[in-house]
Amino acid sequence: MRPFSKNDRRRWSFDSVSAERTAARSASTSPGTECSNGGYSQEFVEVTIDLQDDDTIVLRSVEPATAINVVDISDIETASTSGGGGGMLTPVSISRSPTMKRTSSNRLRQFSQELKAEAVAKAKQLSQELRRFSWSRSFSGTLSAANQTGGLVNSALEARALRKQRAQLDRTRSSAQRALRGLRFISSNENKNVDGWNDVQSNFEKLSKNGFIYRSDFAHCIGMKDSKEFALELFDALSRRRRLKVEKISHDELYEYWSQINDESFDSRLQIFFDIVDKNEDGRITEEEVKEIIMLSASANKLSRLKEQAEEYAALIMEELDPERLGYIELWQLETLLLQKDTYLNYSQALSYTSQALSQNLQGLRRNSRIRRMGSDFVYFMQENWKRIWVLSLWIMIMIGLFLWKFFQYKQKDAFRVMGYCLLTAKGAAETLKFNMALILFPVCRNTITWLRSTRLSYFVPFDDNINFHKTIAGAIVVGVILHVGDHLACDFPRIVRATEYDYNRYLFHYFQQKKPTYFDLVKGPEGITGILMIILMAISFTLATRWLRRNLVKLPKPFDRLTGFNAFWYSHHLFVIVYILLILHGIFLYFAKPWYVHTTWMYLAVPILLYGGERTLRYFRSGSYSVRLLKVAIYPGNVLTLQMSKPTQFRYKSGQYMFVQCPAVSPFEWHPFSITSAPEDDYISIHIRQLGDWTQELKRVFSEVCEPPVAGKSGLLRADETTMKSLPKLLIDGPYGAPAQDYK
Repeated sequence: MRPFSKNDRRRWSFDSVSAERTAARSASTSPGTECSNGGYSQEFVEVTIDLQDDDTIVLRSVEPATAINVVDISDIETASTSGGGGGMLTPVSISRSPTMKRTSSNRLRQFSQELKAEAVAKAKQLSQELRRFSWSRSFSGTLSAANQTGGLVNSALEARALRKQRAQLDRTRSSAQRALRGLRFISSNENKNVDGWNDVQSNFEKLSKNGFIYRSDFAHCIGMKDSKEFALELFDALSRRRRLKVEKISHDELYEYWSQINDESFDSRLQIFFDIVDKNEDGRITEEEVKEIIMLSASANKLSRLKEQAEEYAALIMEELDPERLGYIELWQLETLLLQKDTYLNYSQALSYTSQALSQNLQGLRRNSRIRRMGSDFVYFMQENWKRIWVLSLWIMIMIGLFLWKFFQYKQKDAFRVMGYCLLTAKGAAETLKFNMALILFPVCRNTITWLRSTRLSYFVPFDDNINFHKTIAGAIVVGVILHVGDHLACDFPRIVRATEYDYNRYLFHYFQQKKPTYFDLVKGPEGITGILMIILMAISFTLATRWLRRNLVKLPKPFDRLTGFNAFWYSHHLFVIVYILLILHGIFLYFAKPWYVHTTWMYLAVPILLYGGERTLRYFRSGSYSVRLLKVAIYPGNVLTLQMSKPTQFRYKSGQYMFVQCPAVSPFEWHPFSITSAPEDDYISIHIRQLGDWTQELKRVFSEVCEPPVAGKSGLLRADETTMKSLPKLLIDGPYGAPAQDYK
């Protein structure tokens, strides 16, 4: 057996199993083994075990001992009393027994059984201590159930220990030295990044006060001004490692921190990551701590979408890493997740974001000139956004061209003599409105966008930003409406009313063909009524489509709470059907224009409306042809609902695409998009839905009524499948549609 370290002795003294007892177990006797001298001999095996901080015993190896010198206690007593040989002890040399090969397997089985018995005893002892704590809701529920049924916590701890043993043995085979190095944080006194330390030292001299640098200046000092929140968490983690809670550190302490930060080994980075998350230093990471580190790294790397989905990713990580539902994960599980994915699980996409964020934030810094840094930033910006830049530039130039065309066209008309530049601005804005009201429909033609993504045009056009472009066009429409309506109501109409009889008869009479109208006459006409109705409907739709109302970020009192959420956004957007009808009518009855058949409004709108209407019709008939049957339903912690359904024969998709789902039991009209989480070659389709808005909340409620608690060995809080007695709700699907993450090969 390998010699015990200081930490091993400490752990043995804490444990209920003594070191002497284990040593005796390692050197037990073998029945039926005789020596030639008429005495008996003992057969020994060499056992290597590791004792972890969480009192887990890891069996490394069991091998027959080659040769062991045995000193019998009786021989010691005889030698000491007789005084022969000057009181020296003569060990008896015993070679390997011929029965060793026959009995080594028995020894191994016996030792494994004893170790298992000790593991069960440890689990029972730990379960009694764990009842005093509440790590998370899921663990509390599991623990209370274990108290009622008996033995569930012990089984979970045994399963966790076996998985840990298997993972550590796998890693030992590949890299024993690296495994040992991972058990402690490497103290790096040799810093190779001299240039980086010189920068830090220079910053220390500028920021230090009385020989100390404060916690608030730590980010600036080490060159992480853009990731101050991350740097502060890093400062606290390194301080906790030294059992300190300080607000300032000296120059020597800063060098120690910097050396640890710049240790680029995997184990060092993993330990830093774990220390940042494990703020209470209990050696365990709960779901809330996982969520916090995901949000932290997302904020440091400006990943807004990841930050919004941090809770969902945390729930999925806990689902995979904590199948025993103990409510926490440990360092070895993170290590296995990042280093041995095939041994533990097949995916860890959510956590890889945080691992990449840690690596990016802990790299050495180099001094660059301000001009060089700005030049590099500009190059990176252009490389990342050149598609968006040229498309937006083209769009803006088209709007400017249309505005100037109408501006100078109406400058030649007689009405300009009375209304001046107000009329020119209103007409120029109206032309951009017609263009944008037509263009805004193209980004939401999903089938067309999906097809265009697969063409070579996708190399030049950022089709993945279709929704963002849709929102940008909506912003331009708001600006155009303000200019057009504002100029008409506040400038053009008052100038018509105040015009002299001479100016009216000379410049405006042939437009109105009547006496000079009043302000009310201008507003109550077909042009005014259709314009005002469009403004009201568009104001409602645009307001309910804002992020604060659409995502329920604003809490309104009842009954106004129905104005928030996706339902309000979805229904209000269908008001644009009326808006487009009014827009066509508004374009027919325009002031200062030619006969209706030469008006340009309907020309702008004809193709986009036909394309969008055709897509909606196609989606309606296609959803009816995709009949699916629910195969499995599961509800997991974190308000995550998993739906697994049959795959229609004609439904073909690529990895990363999404589809629309409708549940008539919730709403017969609403369709909601969800990413397809199953592989294209699977014979089923699966989606994961996180409860965010009113529709997903109602969907979870509907499926919760038909689900039941899972049987032993099944994950999830509630489950249902085809064998469930209750009938599952009906689902309709439509798709698939392209997404930025899809496989384009």
